[in-house]
Amino acid sequence: MLTKLETIIKNAAEIMLKMQPKGIVSKEGHANFVTEADKKTQDFLQEELLKLLPGSVMYGEEKENEPLDDKPTWVVDPIDGTLNYIHGIGHSAVAIALAENRQLKLACVYNPYRQELFTAEKGRGAYLNGERISCSDTPYERALTSFGTSPYVPGLVDATFRAVNTLMRETADVRRFGSAILDLANIACGRGDIFFEYSLSPWDYAAGALLIREAGGRFTLLNLPDDRLDFSATAAVFTSNPQCFEKGLEVVERNYREWQKEQGR
Repeated sequence: MLTKLETIIKNAAEIMLKMQPKGIVSKEGHANFVTEADKKTQDFLQEELLKLLPGSVMYGEEKENEPLDDKPTWVVDPIDGTLNYIHGIGHSAVAIALAENRQLKLACVYNPYRQELFTAEKGRGAYLNGERISCSDTPYERALTSFGTSPYVPGLVDATFRAVNTLMRETADVRRFGSAILDLANIACGRGDIFFEYSLSPWDYAAGALLIREAGGRFTLLNLPDDRLDFSATAAVFTSNPQCFEKGLEVVERNYREWQKEQGR
């Protein structure tokens, strides 16, 4: 199945590359956009993935989704990094994960701009273009930290940058790339050491979670279960290599809990 999935995701990325970022529509939330390419890519993925695994369902960014259940479920982001795509930055990806009984089984992430295909299968490791990958062993004080700004939830801006302020002082440096799934893939292959974002949708992190765990990293959610998928809310995500986990999590979680108290949660 994984070989067929690789063909499907590359064909989906071709749709994205061939189409100009036109037909831009604003969705609910601050700076939340969708293009015609998002919709056409997702339509293609839905047709091909449901054909690949009869009886499965798809949970995707650009569609109305049924509540998550135990059926085989494809979790799809047709273009992660849409704002990068709109601005021609060339840092976006297609992401697919497969869950069964609310457990992640397969992950496939493709960055067509670098022709990089990240794959993982539960219990069988993580790979980049067929080569085994693993998280770094960089210590916390030398870590490269990436983060997302949760732009669709403006109330999280202050909490995010309080955490970034501390991480900037305590780790080597920080980066904001604009594609959560590629940030997660970078952790899996050792290009980055810490990543967090306080509000991510399932399609933003599902494939990345499996990539990181299969690459030997640590991945946790601050507000949802870790042992099974739960799409009842957006997720506060923290992930890192094992060496950075305790110190990085303390900073990120402390600022998130402070925000929760401010909101009366």
